[in-house]
Amino acid sequence: MTRPQANPHVLVVGGGAAGMMAAIYAARNGASVTMFERMGKCGRKLRITGKGRCNVTNDCTVEELLQNVPTNPRFLYSALHTLSPQDTMSFFEEAGVPLKVERGRRVFPVSDHAEDIVRAMTEACRRAGVRTVFARVQSVIVENGRVTGVQTDDGERFDANAVIVCTGGCSYPRTGSDGDGYRLAKDAGHTLVLPRPSLVPMVSRSFICPALQGLSLRNVALKITPRGSTRAVYEDFGEMMFTHFGMTGPMILSASAHIPDVAEKEYEAHIDLKPALDDKTLDARILSDFSKYQNRDFANALSDLLPQKLIPIVIRLSGIPEHKKVHTVTKEERAALLRVLRDLTVPIDGFRPISEAIITKGGVSVREIDPKTMASRLCTGLYFAGEVIDVDAYTGGYNLQIAFATGALAGISAAKSAENV
Repeated sequence: MTRPQANPHVLVVGGGAAGMMAAIYAARNGASVTMFERMGKCGRKLRITGKGRCNVTNDCTVEELLQNVPTNPRFLYSALHTLSPQDTMSFFEEAGVPLKVERGRRVFPVSDHAEDIVRAMTEACRRAGVRTVFARVQSVIVENGRVTGVQTDDGERFDANAVIVCTGGCSYPRTGSDGDGYRLAKDAGHTLVLPRPSLVPMVSRSFICPALQGLSLRNVALKITPRGSTRAVYEDFGEMMFTHFGMTGPMILSASAHIPDVAEKEYEAHIDLKPALDDKTLDARILSDFSKYQNRDFANALSDLLPQKLIPIVIRLSGIPEHKKVHTVTKEERAALLRVLRDLTVPIDGFRPISEAIITKGGVSVREIDPKTMASRLCTGLYFAGEVIDVDAYTGGYNLQIAFATGALAGISAAKSAENV
């Protein structure tokens, strides 16, 4: 069955951050737009970002944002100048969602509810006249090198002048991001850079992690190095958490974006538990506590210095007998304790599955996409936006900003090209 559509017509495959923004901008630029979403509800992944608070963007300049994009940053220049972080903030505030800026210039809705962001985008789609069809697109129809429409799983064909693929990567498949867009791109002749997890928890089989399961550390310093090297591939200061399988939390997720595919124990995490104190001050602090608890066992003299859960680990790594009286702890033993506090070392054995990653590295090769329009260089009328493209950034609102910006540029470009068909 073929359903004719009024020209110019743009079809958007995927109703997430990039897809809804692409649909809005295509409609605002004169196109008749139909958006396809397979999950029965738009914005499912948006609803869970930022732990349900939705880190919408980052209040930084375009140049600063590009510095936080490790993969193909130059490709994003035109998109981010089409819709800058400040433009994104204006978009949502004009849509009735007050925003606030938090640490690291991360931008959130004042309500702390991601649902408000989804509601604003859904309403913007409605006002722009976007039609939403809840169905899975099985294929993009290409005839003589030009896109002519899509076909859904039930065999229904929708004709179009342009198609924008915004299906996300393959992280969080329960939200609909299961790699469908990669298949559509490959069927249209595009090359895929191997998808792999990014912004993902790390796995460690060290005894340290299950022993510290559930412990969150704040205001600690993290350094990731190749095993046996002092050269850091990533350094940060902030928060992290131990789990039964390894480590997670903001710093760990960000660090994962800096590490290539990990071979067992190829990298190590080095944690400075007291980065605010220099060695002399930290040693003085230890001596003060030892003086305060001079008649206690070593194991009972660390409660002012460390979380209770961490004490047995630090004792084991320091090599100081737990029942030794603190007034008998030698200078050399105290130096050993200081080394542990300065460098709690955890071997990294790998990453959690891509299904648990916040974003996906890899995707449609940027060499085959025009960065000025998001148009395919191989197939006329085909466009890409969002995580399906081989671009990714660190945590802090940057990835959502990329989705919004590439979606806006693809929508504008597709609407303009559709007029000329």
